[in-house]
Amino acid sequence: MSKKNKSIRQDDPQKEREAMFYEKPLPSRELILKIMADQGVPLSILRLTELLEIADDESEAFNKRIRAMERQGQIMRNRKDDFCISEKLNLIAGRIQGHADGFGFLIPDQGGDDIFLSSREMMQVLHNDRVMVQTVGQDRKGRPEGKVIEILERKNETLVGRVVQGQGVTIVAAEDKRINQDFLIPYHLDMGAKPGQIVVIEITAQPSFKSRPMGKVVQILGNYADSGMEIEIALRKHQLPYSFSEDTIRIAESFSKKVSENDFKGRIDLRDLPLITIDGETARDFDDAVYAESIDKNWRLIVAIADVSFYVQPDNTLDKEAFDRGNSVYFPRRVIPMLPEALSNGLCSLNPHVDRLCMVCDMIIDDHGKVISYKFYPSVMESKARMTYTDVSALLKETSPELTEKYKSIIPHIKNLESVYRILTKQRHIRGAIEFDSSETIMIFNDQGKIDRIEPVIRNEAHRLIEECMLAANVCAANFLIEHEHPALYRTHEGPTEERLENLQIFLAEFGFMLTGGSKPSIKDYAALIEKIKGRPDEHLLQTVLLRSMQQAVYSPDNNGHFGLAYEAYAHFTSPIRRYPDLLIHRAIKATLQKKTMPASNWHVFGQHCSMTERRADDATRDVSSWLKCYYMQDKIGEIYEGTVAGVTSFGLFVSIDGIYIEGLLHVTELGNDYFTYDKARHAMVGERSHVVYRLGDRLKVKLVRVDLELSKIDFSLESHQEVQKPPLKDRKPKNFFKEKAAHKKKAHPAKHKSGSKLSGQPRSKKKKTRAK
Repeated sequence: MSKKNKSIRQDDPQKEREAMFYEKPLPSRELILKIMADQGVPLSILRLTELLEIADDESEAFNKRIRAMERQGQIMRNRKDDFCISEKLNLIAGRIQGHADGFGFLIPDQGGDDIFLSSREMMQVLHNDRVMVQTVGQDRKGRPEGKVIEILERKNETLVGRVVQGQGVTIVAAEDKRINQDFLIPYHLDMGAKPGQIVVIEITAQPSFKSRPMGKVVQILGNYADSGMEIEIALRKHQLPYSFSEDTIRIAESFSKKVSENDFKGRIDLRDLPLITIDGETARDFDDAVYAESIDKNWRLIVAIADVSFYVQPDNTLDKEAFDRGNSVYFPRRVIPMLPEALSNGLCSLNPHVDRLCMVCDMIIDDHGKVISYKFYPSVMESKARMTYTDVSALLKETSPELTEKYKSIIPHIKNLESVYRILTKQRHIRGAIEFDSSETIMIFNDQGKIDRIEPVIRNEAHRLIEECMLAANVCAANFLIEHEHPALYRTHEGPTEERLENLQIFLAEFGFMLTGGSKPSIKDYAALIEKIKGRPDEHLLQTVLLRSMQQAVYSPDNNGHFGLAYEAYAHFTSPIRRYPDLLIHRAIKATLQKKTMPASNWHVFGQHCSMTERRADDATRDVSSWLKCYYMQDKIGEIYEGTVAGVTSFGLFVSIDGIYIEGLLHVTELGNDYFTYDKARHAMVGERSHVVYRLGDRLKVKLVRVDLELSKIDFSLESHQEVQKPPLKDRKPKNFFKEKAAHKKKAHPAKHKSGSKLSGQPRSKKKKTRAK
């Protein structure tokens, strides 16, 4: 090896990182890209091998690295089979997001604006594929528009769909409407599937400009209205792992059904403490147990969490499947667990009156609700009672003599927990954290597996008691790992974006309010405003808009704090049975206690994956709920309902019906014979000629006119409109913040601030005119 080339490998900026994972370190991706950039021309694989002095025994691993860089869009091959740096070609790698109307977007891997893809470009790709795109201009809405240059990865190998045509050639339409193309199935590969049946197909030919996608039927699930079919569809549509491998089940069932005393080594024995679990009536897995006692003028709070990390070891099959799932998924009447039942409902569930291994957060809390000290340790415990929120609430209110007699030995400890909850709540108010009133519901099913009725879920004091205990333990976990400088996966929630904040301030100005805090409001500013609007008839409306102004919480190794809870650091520690991030936190805490560092290849990958699986579960459960609600409403065509405008879009209003908690669409064509302008900032539709205004929170009387089971859509027509008392819609803005912001932007970008711009009070880029007949 020459001295010059030797120094190239020695000067690798990521040499230490590579040495952590490989006995014989390869050139890092960063070094490969630097060498390619220095050469300034496309390079063959042979030339790259020469420049980096790749030995024969490194060749296979090096080729794998090059292929991985190619898959991720860092480099690409040209027609001569040489490699180019994608950035040099102005190419952007990302994931395709399809739309039911045929067009789509590229979501760039490196962030930034989404890139519009026309229906023509989408002909050759499917939703979720990874591609390289070149920007070719702007579409008619001013969005960057792209052209697909190269397909990096085909993400769809199978899909679930409905047979829409038979007789000679079978056509299957994907249940995921983001996949717009229909699939051709040769007659001898359709397994005899009939029109209307739900099938799983294997894609045999991907789409292209020249041909439609093709496939073969590998499974007939049944008819669309079969009981439980909505869940079977959602599992496959959202690619949720729903069956465990034989190896995973074998590992889970290989453990003894009872905890052995050999496993107690190195653990503090808490079996004599009256720890209890408090969960819902239908819960089958119990993550956490709690106990509180008075110590001098302070309180001791113990939160014991099932020690899943003792059983689920890194990198075995059990762990890999848990990682793939990311979390348990809770459908109505069915759960897709993260761990096999032998663990989730057995050894890792804190069932009453049996020994269980746990991780403990042991806290001392002063009378102001501040945690003044804490410690973590592995333990063994025995839950003294499996209690429900309903029972604990009744005990706290002393409304049930029967329960009081049944739990008389437990009641003093429940009272202690209540006292701790009260002081923790005081600290919540001091921090400024807020709790929005949310309307959760539960579906009650009949014997045929369909909705009988929908009821609201009432949060009681027991729910809040457990929540405050878990919050305290989660904060301690984050602080513990920060203090010991161990990498972790934090639950981060950032404040509103600039655009959302601007829209919020415009909306609030109409009501005579302003969110204080300037361009960076704190959660205390939100809390102060919520206090001002309490008791108003439009309180729920204003709370809804405040909530929607916030960003979505995600998992990240970068501690950006939790805006909504007003914590500087927050991590999920309390549910390792059903959330993979909690399992990672347990491992990190254990490693820290043992004065080690938990090996992890890439915490950012962990964060992105766990955030994705959480969104995936939400999407799947939302699909199932929407279909079930449609099925419930299908025999009620023609009935009149009263409801509230729960959402405003460019194509109409979403109306939430009183009493049954179901939303449907009141299309813009039902609003009146006028052109209606959608005002995103004000959550309103405004009639251009009639000046009729429909806004979020308005009360409407509507008629149910259509239920589409295939698309899970409910349509209403308008019977009457009762606008909630609000000031007239006009161009009002809060003082100072927007004036200064507009002046700053105008100075920086004078061409963008002409009459009628976003900051002039006429946000033309946000408005859409739709003719209603």
